[in-house]
Amino acid sequence: MAFATQAESIGSSSLLRYVPRISPSIARITVAAALLPMALSHGNHGGDNIPEGSTISLDPIDTTLWIHIILQTFTFGILFPLGMVLGRRAGADNGAHTQIVKSRWHVPLQVGSTVLALLGYALGHLHKGREFNPENAHAKAATPLFFLLVAQIVLGVYLKLHLERGIHGRIRPFIRILHSVNGKAFPLLSWVQMLFGGITLLGFCQGDHLGQCAAHFIMGSAFIAYGVLLTIVLLVGQVWLRRTGRSQEFFDSAVIAAWGCVNTFTEHRWGTEWVRNDWQHTTMGIIWWSAGLAGVWLSKGRDGTPKRNFVPGFVIFITGWAMSAHPQELMTSAMTHAAFGYTLMAVGVTRIIEISFVLRDKAGVSEDGTQINSFQYVPVFLLYASGFLFMGATEEQMAFIAGSGMDAVAYILIMYSLAFLVFLVVMMFINVYDRAANPPSKITLNGHARSGDEAQVQDASEFELDGLMTDDEDDDKAASRKLLKNEGSQQNGFASPSAIARNDERLA
Repeated sequence: MAFATQAESIGSSSLLRYVPRISPSIARITVAAALLPMALSHGNHGGDNIPEGSTISLDPIDTTLWIHIILQTFTFGILFPLGMVLGRRAGADNGAHTQIVKSRWHVPLQVGSTVLALLGYALGHLHKGREFNPENAHAKAATPLFFLLVAQIVLGVYLKLHLERGIHGRIRPFIRILHSVNGKAFPLLSWVQMLFGGITLLGFCQGDHLGQCAAHFIMGSAFIAYGVLLTIVLLVGQVWLRRTGRSQEFFDSAVIAAWGCVNTFTEHRWGTEWVRNDWQHTTMGIIWWSAGLAGVWLSKGRDGTPKRNFVPGFVIFITGWAMSAHPQELMTSAMTHAAFGYTLMAVGVTRIIEISFVLRDKAGVSEDGTQINSFQYVPVFLLYASGFLFMGATEEQMAFIAGSGMDAVAYILIMYSLAFLVFLVVMMFINVYDRAANPPSKITLNGHARSGDEAQVQDASEFELDGLMTDDEDDDKAASRKLLKNEGSQQNGFASPSAIARNDERLA
């Protein structure tokens, strides 16, 4: 409680009024300096109560640790990515170069996020109850992530000073790049750290379980990342994709081919005896790079124009079929793997239907990439769902669910719920960026877009003209005023052909 009070007093608006212009950044450094020694002094607990052969104690999770989990998940999963989105608003070309205009909420949001992250970091060392092995992955990754956060603060303070003379003018572009790259890396690093936190909390992925656990989490995260990228391309990336001169399937097939090469030579320990899973995983890698190369070839037409093709969808379908056929010892595991395989097969089928029948081999529904068919969301969401199902199907997780009394159907529904939540959050982030970078225009009845100022002027003109016409005026004056309004609208491109015809009749 003392730490929270101290953080609130440091970050309060009454104090910030009396410090210089860069006070938000200074406040972040002050909070970090205040909380870090207190947190580190408590260590990671000695682990004296951890049974031999285990990585966690049998103690329950206390309230402090729950607050740490919720606070850090909200901060690193929501606030920091939102701040990154608000910090990358694209400005208009001023004739010399394109300016990057950040939202005014970028700095306050990042300041608040940093304070909450440091508070959560301290709470992670102050909790009682369940103890963990001090050498766990979550604790090991926390320190580098903390120093990256400090580096981001320092870079942000430097950029906030607007030093552009002398050597600062030469190094400032590199500082801006480092600040941008570090900020973009935070969502990925935060995702990895949250996964480490989950497996550390339950004591999973240790000893002989490490290999299959890593495979599930890496592959599941890859499916979710693929879904995120397809969401970005679907909502805001059509223009960029057209500028590359490549189809979506070119990039998909290239990644599939590269990943297949890696799996071909890493799924089996060469020089040892071949077992059933080695054969399945290695041949899966072979079909991935074989099909990927074919997809790259099909992504170009005879004249060099980008072409759509079925290959990535088919590879995803055949991968889902293979995964659903993996033998499992537990019924819960068999049902979860089957749900994952069927979901991945549905991704492939719906992706092929989208390309071949919905879009008819076109890049999108409209040329400008702003129109989206509702069916296009189906394969994208199913990628999120398949990723969560695969991450949640490790041996230890399946044994834990089987012993908890929860049935497989309820567990699968929970995984689909998580997929919907992440799908929603990603679309919200993309919408925030899109509305900031490309403010929506007001659309008229005849389909022409008007900017905000033009719309206000036009609406005010129409309102004033309508107000001049009263019931006391005779028909000739009313017709003259209405004709004047129609002629003004015609000059601005808002008159319809029928209105013009009626005006000509009145003039006659």
